[in-house]
Amino acid sequence: MMQRIYSKRILAMLLAVCLVLMTAACGGTEIPSANNSEDAGTKVVEGVGQGKHGDIKVKVTFTDNQITDIEVVENKENEVLAEPVYTQLKEVVIAANSPEVDAISGSTVTSNGYLDAIKDAIAKSGLTLAAAGAAANNAQSKEAAEQTYDVVVIGAGGAGFSAAIEANQAGAQVVLLEKMPTVGGNTLISGGEMNAPNNWVQQKLGITDDTADLFYEDTLKGGDNLGTPEMVRILADHALESAEWLRDEVKVEFLPDHLFQFGGHSRKRALIPVGHTGAELITKLKTKTEERGVTIKTSMKADALITNDEGRVTGVEATDASGNKIIFHANMGVVMASGGFGSNIEMRKKYNPEMDEKYMSTDTPGTTGDGIVMAEALGAKLANMEYIQTYPVCNPETGVISLVADSRFDGAILINQEGERFVEELERRDVISKAILAQTGGYSYQLWNQTIADIGKTIEAHQDEYDMLVKQGLLYKADTLEEAAKFFDVDIDTLKATVKKVNQYASTGDDLDFHHRGGLVSLETGPYYIQKAVPSVHHTMGGLVIDEKTHVINEEGSIIPGLYAAGEVTGVIHGTNRLGGNAIADIFTFGRIAGQQVVAEN
Repeated sequence: MMQRIYSKRILAMLLAVCLVLMTAACGGTEIPSANNSEDAGTKVVEGVGQGKHGDIKVKVTFTDNQITDIEVVENKENEVLAEPVYTQLKEVVIAANSPEVDAISGSTVTSNGYLDAIKDAIAKSGLTLAAAGAAANNAQSKEAAEQTYDVVVIGAGGAGFSAAIEANQAGAQVVLLEKMPTVGGNTLISGGEMNAPNNWVQQKLGITDDTADLFYEDTLKGGDNLGTPEMVRILADHALESAEWLRDEVKVEFLPDHLFQFGGHSRKRALIPVGHTGAELITKLKTKTEERGVTIKTSMKADALITNDEGRVTGVEATDASGNKIIFHANMGVVMASGGFGSNIEMRKKYNPEMDEKYMSTDTPGTTGDGIVMAEALGAKLANMEYIQTYPVCNPETGVISLVADSRFDGAILINQEGERFVEELERRDVISKAILAQTGGYSYQLWNQTIADIGKTIEAHQDEYDMLVKQGLLYKADTLEEAAKFFDVDIDTLKATVKKVNQYASTGDDLDFHHRGGLVSLETGPYYIQKAVPSVHHTMGGLVIDEKTHVINEEGSIIPGLYAAGEVTGVIHGTNRLGGNAIADIFTFGRIAGQQVVAEN
């Protein structure tokens, strides 16, 4: 009898557990609050959305049909780009009591994934929320209508950060204005590689024959000798010093035992930051500026430069996120570091009609040429505006640069739909891009094997991008060449013949077809990786004319007093074409000079 009673109790307990589990399964992932019971109107529900680099999981707290908290519990997003999403956008959603709000510009995919996760949690909660009315999408404290600093820097990318830090270290009170909600600009989303001749990694690897003279010659030649020689000389002579400044002062970490040899360079000289992206640079630069007390104002769009009666630049007129006009007075001067115009299709077409809507862009949405337009209104001289570079290996669906495909610098080959190589893989970007566009369909495939993958470990460094490309059907891992060819319908016989020649050239060290300057690597053994790619607008070589001290020059050849410029907003360094790894060297070399000069001359 007692045994039957115990059996009934156990059965009842099991039924209760099952009911709990069934309830949870039907109602989504609901987590009871530790401090409030459901009777008090509080529940915590988990939701999931798709971000740029994978799932974004959040826990949303609801109290009396109001969203009272949103906690991100899992994500793989870029830390810098995601920051305003998980702070500013969180406040907006809570204020509106609704996820039906605008995304953060520049972080749209992350924003949408975050908002979708909140929507998922709302759906699982079973609650019907009442919107709290129109919420300001950019809630922030009221800015003073007029503010005064010693130096105003426009643009919070690499050039702007380095100028701000140097001006601050020279004793100036500095404000850094960034029109986007996040700092970093194109520097953040770049690979972050930086050319520096005779650098410490070269020495460790036994590369002892690189010099500033060789770097100078490569850079001039790479731009068809249209870069201003005096400016290229400064870049070549000071790039190593800039890299050492990043390493020693800003505490940027570079890989200790690996370099890239970008197209057009005669030596392996590109330092690679930890993580293989500009996030390492921007994160450390932001930390440095905050430690130094530099004021950073995001969502603050510079509209016009202010001058006095003598024509000296004395400040900046800007607009904040709420549409308020704010004047920033600059006692010493203004540094323009606002970047190029790769995301401004109309401006691209104005200077080069070929670069129209058919090209996507690798650049951030904020890369719209504002600084060029502002300075031009004061009579600034422009140079090389028609030269717009495409990056050859980009995502065919989004236009985003492929960093997984940095395996090209370790030996990956480019083939066309027919399975043939058609260009040297370490040629200049413009040469490779034109060659790709001339192929069937205007696209290319990049092919490499595990041996090459293990050299630079680009898949491990960019696992999220790799997973996304696989999901999109743009990258495939195959055990055999036959399997790789079949996935993209490449002619297998031609591909085999191509790979056979590559293997032969790798063994002899002599690429008879395209004279690969880095030396080909054998593709004899798998597994293999094959990736589809197209060119995408990447860098605008044209911009403001500056002199050796980064003064902006007007049409008459005179200095515009009080105005300095550095980075992609300028147009005198790269000529017709920028070599890979030279942008990072450029922005830090001339950004630092601009920050030093604006203080030294006052």
